[in-house]
Amino acid sequence: MKIGYSFWGFLGNGITDTPDGGRSHRRPLIDAILGRGHEIVFLQANRDLIEAGDDLGNAYTFHSGSPDIDVLFLEWRWAIEGRNTTPCGTEGHTCDLHRQAELVTRYTVRRKTPTVIWDKDRQLRPDSMWRRVPQTAICEAALQPNPGAHRLLFPVDDRLLAEADPIALAKRPRDLVLGYVGNQYDRDEHFDHFFAPAASHFDHLVGGKWTKTSRWPHVRFLGRLPFEAVHAVYDRSLATVLMLPERYAAVGQMTQRIFEAVLAGCLPLAPADILHADRFVPKELIVSSSSEVIERLTHLQGIAGTQQHADLIAACLDRLDLFRLSRQIDVLEAVLDTAASPVAVERGAA
Repeated sequence: MKIGYSFWGFLGNGITDTPDGGRSHRRPLIDAILGRGHEIVFLQANRDLIEAGDDLGNAYTFHSGSPDIDVLFLEWRWAIEGRNTTPCGTEGHTCDLHRQAELVTRYTVRRKTPTVIWDKDRQLRPDSMWRRVPQTAICEAALQPNPGAHRLLFPVDDRLLAEADPIALAKRPRDLVLGYVGNQYDRDEHFDHFFAPAASHFDHLVGGKWTKTSRWPHVRFLGRLPFEAVHAVYDRSLATVLMLPERYAAVGQMTQRIFEAVLAGCLPLAPADILHADRFVPKELIVSSSSEVIERLTHLQGIAGTQQHADLIAACLDRLDLFRLSRQIDVLEAVLDTAASPVAVERGAA
């Protein structure tokens, strides 16, 4: 089928000053959709070319109008004051929300085009009208999605899982005990409770946009990093802490940080208040307090480079099977087929 795909971000490395976490998994997902024989046309601006100067050539198609499509697929956008709620053309304005409104009005409302909404940031309210529109399917990246929603997790490429060598990763020299790359957004509680106290005891780095940091003068913040530098931080770090906003933790929604870390051999400590934490990490890496974080990090220092260390990395890699791209593309294709089936029936009859 022909899929109109709306996303606000990048397929390549993009630019440094952007919060687009989808770069770790978007392109593999899209390439997998194309590999299943579907056609994709991107319906938002080509930010790779416009902002990053990255010409992707003829591999992908962008369209600023309203092409004929079988299904509309949206990485859901929401109102962000001062950014996409301002008039077009004003300084700092991004047109992602306006374009999304145009797309859902034209396709979902007027043409009754089957529509799949991937609410990756949990910004779609439980009582949203889009959950009740007959031709619309909702996907969420949570182990416990809202009633009626489909589970579509952030995917990790099967090839990367196959290539990861726990023994080699365990033997890699690491000059940092604790590392983290990600933005502050709604993570203060986990940071206060788990990361900041441990940072007083161990060499550490924090990359990403953290604008309110005065109460943690001892923490070394690097600011935003280029996307390609994310792996380098985890490659230097013995461990990280999987810090989540409460709205993610409560439903078991894990971000791409887990596979960014694990694929670099950086062991993820998971706060115990994350729903189904034991499905993301082995029980030895679940922590309930700052003292437990410090105790686990001390233990990991003691076993670094050993078979026990390699076994822990292997156990974390095994749990990434949950996010395996081949699993997620099967889910997405089933949702797309179900959403588009009325259109397919009509076309077959015609």
